[in-house]
Amino acid sequence: MSLHHAVVLIDHQKAEVLQFDAEHLQAQKIKSHNHHTRQHGSLVRTEHEYFGEVCDALAGVGEVLVAGSHGAQKDFRHYMEKHRSAMMKQIVGWETVDHPSEGQLLVLAKKHLLKIDQMAGTAPLK
Repeated sequence: MSLHHAVVLIDHQKAEVLQFDAEHLQAQKIKSHNHHTRQHGSLVRTEHEYFGEVCDALAGVGEVLVAGSHGAQKDFRHYMEKHRSAMMKQIVGWETVDHPSEGQLLVLAKKHLLKIDQMAGTAPLK
């Protein structure tokens, strides 16, 4: 089930994707792949696989707020701009946060997305 709004809390080890609307919440956790090989650039490929899985989890979502550490957001943004540029239109904001609970993350997303919806003249989230 793909819902219209989502927030993703991302760092370099894991991501938590919360898709929601006024009545539903769907949570998904994605872990990075930490396998080391002797091949040059294997960590880059591993990060690309991880960021790709996060993007796949956001497919079909209309509005996404990305939250997390500044460094993780920067790396995820770079990946998206280079490899999933069409998805950038779904991103409505980037918020630097420090380990919020799921409830705090949801409140942050609803506040942020409510502002977006009000500016667009669409019905607000409850």
